[in-house]
Amino acid sequence: VQLQACGGGLVQAGGSLRLSCAASGSMGWYRWYRQAPGKQRELVATITSGGSTNYAGFVRGRFTISRDNAKNTMYLQMDSLQPEDTAVYYCYALNAGRDYWGQGTLVTVSS
Repeated sequence: VQLQACGGGLVQAGGSLRLSCAASGSMGWYRWYRQAPGKQRELVATITSGGSTNYAGFVRGRFTISRDNAKNTMYLQMDSLQPEDTAVYYCYALNAGRDYWGQGTLVTVSS
């Protein structure tokens, strides 16, 4: 099973980006993590197999995680982006007790 993340890029503060994470098979839970330069990787958002969502406090109200099970794809809609959101974003999936990680996609927010 592979995860392929895409959608990162350069955006001005206040702008939006939509990240995608395509899996090569069906998955259970999905998560987005991010890692800013010089910082530890942190959890951004989670979506369960049933569609329940949870967000880190620093993105709640600005980011939306969703999934399309028919396409085995998970999304992160990021609005009102701020320079502190600059990081490499990683998608993660949990299925049948196994962890899967995608490659990172870089999001850069300019002030």
